[in-house]
Amino acid sequence: METQAVQSTGSTGVSQDLQTWTTVVYALHAFSIVTGIVGTATIVGAFLTGWPSIIAVILNYLKRGQARGTWLESHFRWQIRTFWFGLLWVSLCWLFIIGTLGLGALIAWLPLGITAVWFIYRVARGWLALNDRRPMYQ
Repeated sequence: METQAVQSTGSTGVSQDLQTWTTVVYALHAFSIVTGIVGTATIVGAFLTGWPSIIAVILNYLKRGQARGTWLESHFRWQIRTFWFGLLWVSLCWLFIIGTLGLGALIAWLPLGITAVWFIYRVARGWLALNDRRPMYQ
């Protein structure tokens, strides 16, 4: 049993399963983004309410403890923060629209668009760093 654990961890000290898990989470987020681009939803809407991203966040929380103390811990934190900060920004935009009785929609499209670009940036940057086996730094 111990020899399998030693063999499954590479020179980075992280199991291949956990690294694969992290890749799957980035892939789920990327799938949400693509769904928002090619479908009827927006990038922001697909990222925050689409089943792939919701599953990704749940997977992050399920495996976060196993990543603790490894270089993958920063990726788990990066992915979780991407989702929750995005939700915060979108919620603030919606509150602004509601507070201005809908007139804020004329302005709110700008921060929502910036949030969409930010989602793309965070997923791409994180996935590239993961492929290079580098931790994420906020």
